[in-house]
Formats: sequence, C-alpha cells, structure tokens
Amino acid sequence: MSSRSWLAGVAWRAARRGLVVRAAASVRQLRASSGGPGAEEAAPGYGHWAAAAALAVTVIAAEHYNEKRFFKAALLGNVQELEKQIQSLETVVGGGGSGGGGEEEGSAADRRHTLGWTALMAAAANNQAPCVRALLARGARPDARDRYPGAAAAAARHGLHALDILQRREEEFCPSMNARASYLGWTALHYAALGDSADSTRALLAGGADPTARDHAGRRAIHYARDASPTRELLVEAAKDWERAAAAAAAEERRRYPLEQRLKRFLVGQRAAINAVAAAVRRKENGWSDEDHPLVFLFLGSSGVGKTELGKQLARYLHGDQPGAFIRLDMSEYGERHEVAKLIGAPPGYVGHESGGLLTRALQKRPDAVVLLDEVDKAHPDVLTVLLQLFDEGRLTDGKGKLIECKDAVFVMTSNLAADEIAQYGMQLRREAERPPAGPAPTVAAPDAPAVAAPDDQPAPEVQVSRQFKDQVVRPILKRHFGRDEFLGRINEMVYFLPFSRAELLELVQLELGRWAERARARHGIDLAWEGGVLGALADGYDVHYGARSIQHEVERRVVNRLAAAAERGELPRGAGVRLEARGGRLALAVRRPPDGNYKPLDAE
Repeated sequence: MSSRSWLAGVAWRAARRGLVVRAAASVRQLRASSGGPGAEEAAPGYGHWAAAAALAVTVIAAEHYNEKRFFKAALLGNVQELEKQIQSLETVVGGGGSGGGGEEEGSAADRRHTLGWTALMAAAANNQAPCVRALLARGARPDARDRYPGAAAAAARHGLHALDILQRREEEFCPSMNARASYLGWTALHYAALGDSADSTRALLAGGADPTARDHAGRRAIHYARDASPTRELLVEAAKDWERAAAAAAAEERRRYPLEQRLKRFLVGQRAAINAVAAAVRRKENGWSDEDHPLVFLFLGSSGVGKTELGKQLARYLHGDQPGAFIRLDMSEYGERHEVAKLIGAPPGYVGHESGGLLTRALQKRPDAVVLLDEVDKAHPDVLTVLLQLFDEGRLTDGKGKLIECKDAVFVMTSNLAADEIAQYGMQLRREAERPPAGPAPTVAAPDAPAVAAPDDQPAPEVQVSRQFKDQVVRPILKRHFGRDEFLGRINEMVYFLPFSRAELLELVQLELGRWAERARARHGIDLAWEGGVLGALADGYDVHYGARSIQHEVERRVVNRLAAAAERGELPRGAGVRLEARGGRLALAVRRPPDGNYKPLDAE
C-alpha cells in the first residue's frame, strides 16, 4: 500500500471516530504529497479515499461546532471552550472564516452569531478580558461591527418570535444589557465601555481597536463610558493618540494630494469656485480660522452647474463615507412659518415634541457634519432667523430646550438668486477670455519649418468675478430677498458658479456618453462608440439656464431615444456595435451586427 493510500485510510478512520483534528491533518498531508502528474495513478483509490475523508472531516467538524456553546463560552469566560470551538471551525476543509451568507472575510474567531454579533463583542460586554485577549490572538478583528438591530427587527428578519430573540440575546450575549435596543454598528470597544470593563478596553486598544469608531447612531465608545472611570481615561488617551496620528497622516495626504485636485476629479470646470472653497477649508483645517463660528458658504449660480455636487464632495473629503456626516435639507419644504418645528422640533406641549427636529437630531449625532441647505432662498424668514443664530454662535437650541454645539460643522447653502445675472456676466467673461489678444500679426513660419500644435489638454483660462459685479449687482438682489445684512454678514464665502466654457461642454458630453456606453455594455451587451464631431453637435444643445442637465437631456433625446427605438425594432442584437457620426450638425447611427464586421447606417435622424 502506498503512503498516500495509507494517509487516506487514516483520515477516514479518524473522521469516523470523531477525531477531527487528526483527520484534518491527515487530509492536509495527503494533499501535500499528491502533487505532480500521475499522482492518482500511483495511488489507486486515492481520489475516492481523499474525497470521502475530506467530506467526513467537513461534516463532523460542522457537527462538532456548536454556536450556543461558542458564544456562551465568551459570555462566561471559558477560554478552553472558545479554543475548542475555534479549532473545530479552523479544521473544516476549505472552511473557516467568519461565516457564509455574504459575510466579510475573517478568521474563525470572527464567526458571527446568527443574530449578528461576534464572540469578541460578547466577551467585551461581559468583562471577560482573558477571552478578549485569546480571541484577538486568534485573529479576531477588534473593529468588527455588530448587526443586531433589536429584538423586534431581528424577529421580523429571521421569522422568529421576539421572546425567542430576547432569550437568545440574554443567554448567548449578555444578560445585563437591554436586548430590545438596536446595537447596529457597535464594536467590541463600545460594549467594553458600556460594561465599564477597563481590562477589556485595555486589551482591545492594545489589539488595534479604533477609539474614534462610531456606531450607527454616530457615537464613539467614550459616549457610553462612565464619568471619572478608568475606562473613560483609557479611551480619552487612546483617542488623543489616534487623532494625532490620523491628523499627521491626513496632513501628509493633503500635502501630496491637495483638496483642489480631489474636487476637480468630480466636477467639470468651476475652478474659481473650487479654489475658493478649498482655501476656506484649508484655513479651518490648519487652525487659521475663527473657532467660535462654523464655516458658512453660499453657492450662487444657475441650475446644473455643480453647486450640490461640490457640497457632497466636500463632505466626502472631510468625513469619507461615515454615516450622518452629510446632512441634506431641501429648504423648499420649509416655506411656511410653522415648519420651523420640523427643523428644530416642536415646543413642549405640541404634537411631535418628543421626536425633535430633523436638523437638531442630526447635529446632535454629528456636530462636525457638512450640512447642505439646498435652495435656501425658498425658506420662510423665521427659518432664516434660526439659521442666523446657528451661523452666528455655532449653537442651536432645540424644541426641548437642549443646547447643541456645532462650531465644527460646515454649512453650505445653495441659491438660484441672481442666477440670470450671473449667467449673463459669466458668458461675457468667457467671451472676453477666449478672444484672441490684440497685437502684431503672428510670424509666418517657413514652409519647411515643423508645425507646433497647441496642446489639447491646455486648461481654459480661469475667469474671476469682479468686486464691482458682486457689490453692485448680486448683493442688492440678495439683500432685497433676505432683508437683513446680519444674515449675509455671517457667510464666510459667497461662491459663484459660472456657465461652462466650450471645452468644458465637450468634456461634459464625453462623460455623459461614457456613462451611457457603460450602461449599454452592462445591460444590453452593446458596444457604443462615437466620432469627435459628435461631441460638438451635442454640446450645441447646451442651455445656460439648466447647465449640465441640458447636456444630459440632449444626449437622451438625440442618442438614447434612437438606441431604444432601434432595440425595440430588433436592430440591436446582443453583441452589436453602434457608432455615432456627425454629418452637418446632425447625428447618424451606424450598426455592426455580429458576425458582420462592417457598420451599416440606421435610419436618418
């Protein structure tokens, strides 16, 4: 009998006797020794024995793992049982990890409970520091997030009774915590803070836990720690160290990749607006701004020029994709006096008093958020009075009388006031910037001299809005509408968004066609291409009053509608190619149907 056949037999017999670790080791030896061509011929029956042994190991190891015992061991501090259960998971052939069902990759120690938590969270919640250290040593991730949404939501999700959920949470997680509440986004450090476990907190911090991580409600672990406790002191010191390191890394990243470059990746044109916003944010980040007041912007310009998008990208730059870091309010919904209550909450004695206001609730969770107040000119004057207090003092009192500090917030207001005047003025600036300079006629090169072409990527000249236009045209319109100088005086930067230049329009068309080409390829298997003249023909549909939206509508009207009609007639089979061509300002479509390699024109426009 060959050594491989003997190992296969050992693995099979060990698996049948329940010796999972021994069986798994034999299967690994068996696989390691079977490399090279002709291995199966050299060991008759190897394939059958190896497959059977591996299957037996998988089935018996899965039976050996017990979810209830695993998480109860973390709850009670039974390190030996934890090790035993983790070992069972690790020995499953091709198994391990944090579990199936779309779970993120991780070690066996990260195995999630059916209801969403990990053993590390259970150990931290019950002040079982030895188990915390054992799980971290086994590869448990300290910043894994809890997915337990509360008893009612968990019962609906899993088709169980809420009492069953409550019982399992008590027996397999922690008997002293409210199982009816939602713990979405909590980390083990949040639980250690709530349980006032200094030893577990110390172990988690040593294992790399992030003390600045926020749960689903936007709260850090320190929010749940008791006052004047060793746990709070540990979290405060760790947060300071973490923030210093993060600030140093962010500063280095800003030096290598300035904010202007980041924003230009997502916005076409608007260089003056981007530079103005970046300069104000840089002052705030580097400590060269008034710390007693939040940063306030007013974005002015026509619709579809990038005002809202710049606010979104600013929030992403400052906070990434953290939940609650970007708050968007459509101020057209606050056009009546009584709707102030929606913003800050109803006063005591009125309906909805307990729920609070949209803005106050959001700022209470994230006092450093970026708040986008869209179309602020449509809000009622009483709403502007609330905003004036917010901008002036960096604080807001909600309907319950609670004071909310938000001096670290950034407020971005958008408005279409003076949009026509700004658009006309911007078009005039564009024409002046693109006009060739007056001067002597250029020297004619010799016939044999090489032609030097201007680079295609040369940026369009930046245009600046004059102080005279701001003071004599725009400011009177704003003052007439808002009716108060103190409101306008609390705005740090009025940012002007101008109409697009010709080069920027061509870039917009290119981006829009690129998006539709991706959709055509992904949804219908159609390859969409176009000639250079198509960009100019579509750019002619630009409407200064609607901005980039007019380009989107033009592409949909002149290109997408015709593609949809051709597909409906059966002229665009899957795998076909479509080429857009421009003929005298009109668009023509040519189709290449597989397996034909030639393009044939579709019907005329």
